[in-house]
Amino acid sequence: MIEEDRLTEVEIKLAEQERLVEELSTVLAEQWKTIDLMDKKLKALTKRFLELEEQSQPDIPVTRPPHW
Repeated sequence: MIEEDRLTEVEIKLAEQERLVEELSTVLAEQWKTIDLMDKKLKALTKRFLELEEQSQPDIPVTRPPHW
């Protein structure tokens, strides 16, 4: 009887761990989707920022220094 109780307890713990692993796997997959989306947005914003920064810089004419 005691051996059967121990086996039942182990089976219950195993089932709980399997459920927890599945739940963690689902959460991890959702987080990776979020990270991927954020990475794409960051790259797009960085590209746009660099384009705007390039447009805002005045053209510097190439001239001789006054002492030449």
